[in-house]
Amino acid sequence: MSGSGARDGGSPPWGPADPVPDLTDTQAMPGLGGMPRPAGRPASGPPSSGGPVPGGPPGAGGPGTGEDLPAQPRSGRGGRRRRSFWRELPVLIAIALVLALVIKSFVVQAFWIPSGSMENTLEVNDRVLVNKLVYHLRPIHRGDIVVFDGTGSWDFGPPADSNIFSKAVSELEGIVGISHDSAIYIKRVIGLPGDHVVCCDTRGQVTVNGVPLSESSYLYPGNKPSAQKFSITVPPGRLWVMGDHRGVSYDSRGHQGDPGGGTIPESGVLGRAFVIIWPPSRAGFLNIPATFEQPQLNAQAAGAAAGAPLALGFAGAVPLTWLQRRVRLRRRSRKP
Repeated sequence: MSGSGARDGGSPPWGPADPVPDLTDTQAMPGLGGMPRPAGRPASGPPSSGGPVPGGPPGAGGPGTGEDLPAQPRSGRGGRRRRSFWRELPVLIAIALVLALVIKSFVVQAFWIPSGSMENTLEVNDRVLVNKLVYHLRPIHRGDIVVFDGTGSWDFGPPADSNIFSKAVSELEGIVGISHDSAIYIKRVIGLPGDHVVCCDTRGQVTVNGVPLSESSYLYPGNKPSAQKFSITVPPGRLWVMGDHRGVSYDSRGHQGDPGGGTIPESGVLGRAFVIIWPPSRAGFLNIPATFEQPQLNAQAAGAAAGAPLALGFAGAVPLTWLQRRVRLRRRSRKP
């Protein structure tokens, strides 16, 4: 029979057909579909229980399950960052305040202009920056606008409130330039130590060491250089200062009865006002007027400085010469 004949006729020249690989023994390759898995390698497909594929997208169920798994919870990094920011904010504020106080005390400070004594150079409610380092690098110049503490020279009122809270508030106000300390003044330097400042010459001008000042560029319109007469030689270590609005400025002229004859100590100067920062419409630098750059001012001052030691030397030489002459006369009279 055909069937027995096949057995009796022997086996075919080829082996039995290869078995079809099971689905679990295949793996997906991009662009190629399922490929048989090499023999001997463990299956990396989904477990037989139908759980999610490791590394698969959240919510993907296993094959044949017909359901999605719940999404994995998000990381808590965002919450931790928000909490960290609010914890660090007080520290950042404290550091910023400390730096601001250091800068205010030693480098630069904002000041508020409360009166019209410096108009029109400075107007009421202007804010200026004061350089506190400049006078450690150069001396005070004539024409500088300086901020100074008048305590002990112009202001002899009761001492300021020593309450810690009041001091703290004052320091914080000073950071933004809204301090209302009545003992702090702002004026223009007219005379330096040794200068002879006089008002006025035949043309009604203030003179320094005999050199007239041309002040029209900064004096308040309609003001005279001074309606009050004065003549003073500025003592060593002190300054003669005046406001630009001479008609209302209570400056060195009005304090001539105080110690120092109206002058202020150089040690009381806090710094030089060098720029207006508020309001924006008035922002600009505060330069020294050209009249204070006259070479004769310094030449006269140098001559006066040189003449003072010469006069002192001459005054000391006269009695020494007289004594020396007396000694010689006595020696001659003793000789036989």
